[in-house]
Amino acid sequence: MRQELTAQGADAGPLTIAWHLEQAGYRVPSDSTIRRVLHRAGLITPAPGKRPRSTYIRFQAQAPNECWQADITHWFLATGTRVEILDFLDDHSRYLLHLRTQVAFTGADIVTTMQGLISTYGPPASTLTDNGLVFTARLAGRKGGRNGFEKLLEAHHIHQKNGAPGHPQTQGKIERFHQTLKRWLTARPLPDTTTELQELLDQFRTWCNTARPHRAIARTTPATAYAATPKATPNTETTPEWRTRTDVIDAWGKVSLRYAGTLRHLGMGRAHIGEPVLMLIHDNHVITSNAITGEIIAEHTINPTSNYQRPHHRQ
Repeated sequence: MRQELTAQGADAGPLTIAWHLEQAGYRVPSDSTIRRVLHRAGLITPAPGKRPRSTYIRFQAQAPNECWQADITHWFLATGTRVEILDFLDDHSRYLLHLRTQVAFTGADIVTTMQGLISTYGPPASTLTDNGLVFTARLAGRKGGRNGFEKLLEAHHIHQKNGAPGHPQTQGKIERFHQTLKRWLTARPLPDTTTELQELLDQFRTWCNTARPHRAIARTTPATAYAATPKATPNTETTPEWRTRTDVIDAWGKVSLRYAGTLRHLGMGRAHIGEPVLMLIHDNHVITSNAITGEIIAEHTINPTSNYQRPHHRQ
């Protein structure tokens, strides 16, 4: 069983072997007995410098949907093309909510994926990601405001958490998950296309959720742990977005504004071409005034489905 699991790119330690023996209906020896058998057969490489698992302090959400971790990693096709893999993982149960590949993911792709997950599993209480621009615009300064993912979380009152820059340990569960995923993929030939890679990822997700015991959840499968207890729900009080922007009205009587990760064009009128303006942005409400005189030129309520924004008040 050790050799078979290793060849599949799966976990093959004593605890995992014990779980598989139990699932097969065998009378299971103790973990220490299994370890001694493996040592005698020369199937365990001694690692005296390795830190004992008992010394690790685990931080884990108390309920399913209390926190979803998300990240993007990469893999290669047989042609040498580098592609991206997007994953969402439930922190409490390690249930793999989503696993998809394409050449590259945009902010709009992340929003669409999150909307689908909310429809399927309900909104989580919080999310945890790194500081990639598809997840947050917070390190981009005030220039771009909040991106589409942040706006979606705000709309559902989902608390957003981001790891400190250069500190991937904060997202330790999903980083460790990537090791498991890539070990499994390494045991198989490189796919020729993203379609073939997606087929492998679908197989992996089924195996990971339903046929792989997890040490951190008492050797149950993630699917069992996710379904075992009631789900957490959002309870976050959202903070309104306040920011300002200066611009000059262009030759077409418009100014630009980045909202929810997309560049919008706000109509001001040709009568104001060339005027310097100050925009006060409060969530989706924008008041634009002449930066010199203070005279209000226009007011807009941003429609997130449109790039061009017509004013509902114009001087």
